[in-house]
Parts: sequence; structure tokens; C-alpha cells
Amino acid sequence: MKWNDDKTITITPPAKPKKITGTRFAAIMGLNKWTSPFNAWCAITRTYEEPFEDTIYTIAGKTIEPKQAEYMKTAYFMSNLITPTDVYGEDYFKKTWGDFFRDIPIFGGMWDYLLVDKEGKPQTVLEMKTTKRSEDWVEDVPEYYALQAALYAYLLGVDDVIMVCSVLGEKDYDDPAAYECKAENTFVRPFKVSERYPNMKKTITQVKKWWKTHVEGGISPKYDEKADADILKVLRDNNLSPDSDLDAMVKEAEGLMLHIEEVNATVADDEKRLKKLKELIKEASMSQFKPGDKTVTITGGSYDFVTTVSMKKKQDFDTEAMEKDGVLDKYMTETEKPEYRFTPKKRKD
Repeated sequence: MKWNDDKTITITPPAKPKKITGTRFAAIMGLNKWTSPFNAWCAITRTYEEPFEDTIYTIAGKTIEPKQAEYMKTAYFMSNLITPTDVYGEDYFKKTWGDFFRDIPIFGGMWDYLLVDKEGKPQTVLEMKTTKRSEDWVEDVPEYYALQAALYAYLLGVDDVIMVCSVLGEKDYDDPAAYECKAENTFVRPFKVSERYPNMKKTITQVKKWWKTHVEGGISPKYDEKADADILKVLRDNNLSPDSDLDAMVKEAEGLMLHIEEVNATVADDEKRLKKLKELIKEASMSQFKPGDKTVTITGGSYDFVTTVSMKKKQDFDTEAMEKDGVLDKYMTETEKPEYRFTPKKRKD
């Protein structure tokens, strides 16, 4: 990995990159507010991808999605709605590895539900979403969600998309299994790909060009120090090379050293005063020990100042007997001397 001066990095192009899914599609176009183009590139090229962990939001989405499908079947008479299980069988994710478009290069991903005709040919893509921010959907479908569904529709040769969104309250995230989809909390936002994205074919061509440049070419899109901070930290920690990154490392090291020097200068007097106070508190603690005590604690507002004692053996020599007998080891004796260890411990309130 090489860090370039124009805020890009160069890697050896991956032999098997990941595909551009709906969420990455929007990110590449700069229209996913959760994921940057650089972030998507890192995942596609397997340079770095944040480990997936379920949250209350993803769990709620997975739990409520089948309820949304049943709601659409009954409320909108969509008896011809099919699921991935209907097409690929049980454990469809393991069978497809999360890609319902295995025969299409570059692009992939998973649709949620489809409306099909009598012959089973897809006619409409349904994308299910849950949200606690209904205001995001008042005027229109959030662009990064619409693009996700539009890509899958385009790949299927379908023009119609129906976005289904259920609005959740805090209690619904605590118990999503109890959620009931109804007209008061679930709404639909249909659109046609040809109308919403009349230049979809051109956009696909642009994204293919992006792929050729950045994935096949091994040169990242420009990163943003703020938006991509977490990924950059990991990459910089794991991919430092004295041969190619020496100047960058020296520059970063100098910046950190100057910062630490500035911080240390501002607390130097405080550290001296704190050291003296600790000595005095320890001295006061030692005077409070009673026979048999192992610890003495002085309680403050935020810290407990704890002094512990342990008996440490010490060897002494009877010098008079040594002089008289002339044998050093014979008259060696052991005594115990208290040794105090002082530790301020911040309390967990």
C-alpha cells in the first residue's frame, strides 16, 4: 500500500473484489450519507471493511420485514409477492453468498421482495425499510434508499419500484416482534426508475468507469480525513512502510510530538503539585493503619485514595556475633518490614 500526495492510496488490484451492491452504488455516487466513496472502495477491494454487528435498528428491520410483506399482501392485495426464499429456498444467503445477480459482472446484492406475473417474471421491486425519523420520508424517499432499489430493478430489467417504510417508536425497538404493520404506521412510496433516474444507463456507465479506474487500477478515490477517520487510522496503523511512507511517518510523528510537548507543558506544574499531594495523602494514610489492617482508604469526591500494606522480609546481620564467631551465614536473621503501595482509583458511580 502506498500513500499518495493527492489523498489517495495505491494497492495491488484484488484478484476477487466484492461487487457493487445497492448501498455501495449510492456511496460511489456520493449519495449515501452513512458511507463515503472511499469507504465503499475499501470494502470492494477488501482493503478494509468494518465488521458487521447487529444493532437494535438492524434487528428491528429483520424482524419487521416479514410483517411488512404480509401487510402488503393483505392491504394492497399483492398475492403475487414473492420472497428470496421462494426463489432460492431456505438459507438463501448461504446459497447465494448475498448476491442474487451472479451472472452480472461488477454489480450485485439482494432485493427484498418482488411482484411477479403469472409466469413468475419480475414486474416490481419492493424494498422494505424501518425508521424512527418519519421526517426523512415526508417529501421523498431518501436518495440512498431509492438508488439501492433502483439498481436492483435496473439489473432485473424492471421499471417499477415500491418503497415500503414502517415508522417505529422507541418501544418498538425494545420489542420488534410485537410490532403490527397498519395504515397508521406503514406507508408506501412508489416510483418508476425511468422517471426518477432517466439517465440510469449513463450512471451505470459512469460507475463502471469508476470501477475500472479505482478497483481494477488499484487507486482509491480521495479520502476525507474527517469522514474516513476511523478507516484511515486502521490503515495507517497496519500499513506503515519505512520504504514508501517514511516522509509521511516523520511528519505525523513530529506533529504528535509537538502536540504532546504542548500538552505536557500545560500540566507540568499540576503534575508537580499532584505528586506532592499524593505523598502527603499517603503519609496521612500510613498513620491511620491499625494492627491487622491491610488497606486504608481516604474517600474523595471522584477518587478513592487507597493505601495497601504488605510485609516484606528483610535480612539483617548480627555483626557482634559475626565478629566473635567469624561465620557470616550462621548468624543471618530475617525480619519483616511494612511496604506501603498507594493507588488512587476512580470510582464507577
